[in-house]
Amino acid sequence: MRWTVLVTAVIAEDDMAEAFAMLREKADLRVTKLGRALTEQELLEELRDVDAVFAGGDPYTAKVLDNSGRLKIIARDGVGVDRVDLEAATRNGIVVTITPSVCESVADLAFGFVICLLRKLMTADQLVKAGQWRSREQFVSKEVNGATLGIIGLGRIGGLMARRAIAFNMKVLAFDPYVTPSRADSLGVALTDLGTLLSKSDVVTIHAPLTPETRGLLGRRELGLMRRGAFLVNAARGAIVDEAALIEALRSGALGGAALDVLSTEPPSPDNPLLRMENVILTPHMGNDTHEAFRRLSLEAASDIISVLEGRRPLNAVNPEALREGRDPTAGAA
Repeated sequence: MRWTVLVTAVIAEDDMAEAFAMLREKADLRVTKLGRALTEQELLEELRDVDAVFAGGDPYTAKVLDNSGRLKIIARDGVGVDRVDLEAATRNGIVVTITPSVCESVADLAFGFVICLLRKLMTADQLVKAGQWRSREQFVSKEVNGATLGIIGLGRIGGLMARRAIAFNMKVLAFDPYVTPSRADSLGVALTDLGTLLSKSDVVTIHAPLTPETRGLLGRRELGLMRRGAFLVNAARGAIVDEAALIEALRSGALGGAALDVLSTEPPSPDNPLLRMENVILTPHMGNDTHEAFRRLSLEAASDIISVLEGRRPLNAVNPEALREGRDPTAGAA
């Protein structure tokens, strides 16, 4: 039987070679080569005769999913599902999967941010390139050893951040209302409330999903609870932080700096003040962008796609109840 798999993930084909080989044994591949996510209208057109999609950051809205023909699975190239209407997917019997193997790469980037902020590495780089070789007052920073890291969201990536921090002899606090004390204990992390975490951490790092509960979680009041001169890292979703409040806190010196892999609007507007702040590190939503992560995640996605198309349970479903809605996995196969 032959199915059709649409690939919208923006990943170099060399990194997906093994996954593509797996999929081509079972299905015909249709690879978009736009170098960007598809729009809602483009998805409506592309999904008419597709059984599965290996998805990038495309908007899988209710309108798209209610008109998705024989689509059975959306395999996301990451762990965020805020661009997928899960209720509509489940209603239509469409399984949504994620690729947890990207978590190592995201944690690497985020912990690199922690070191850069505490040791003022980016500031030092800028000053040396400007001819200021040894301005001791400007270069004095804080050791990573013994500093306190506050982790918002102790899921897969948050747990990996905790392990990295403990290896550097940091004290680790975590806020996550869905995590059990036993998981926190296994990681050597102290669970606490959000206010305590913000007030006691030298660096706060965000690893929570974007949900109605987390949207705007850190606003003016919450940022005001942070230690003066503390740092913020966000490698999750930009909308979790009130960007205007963050800019205000950075300008006033209430926060010492921030490192952001995500923004409320991506790419940012040219007039976004964050682009001109010396105490801000910005990267272009590249947390999972390593060759190793791309190879792993593409194999995870391919495996889950094949499982669903062959009527088996995928490993990384976020809405397994969609399997009960049950579109016939053989429908549309030739």
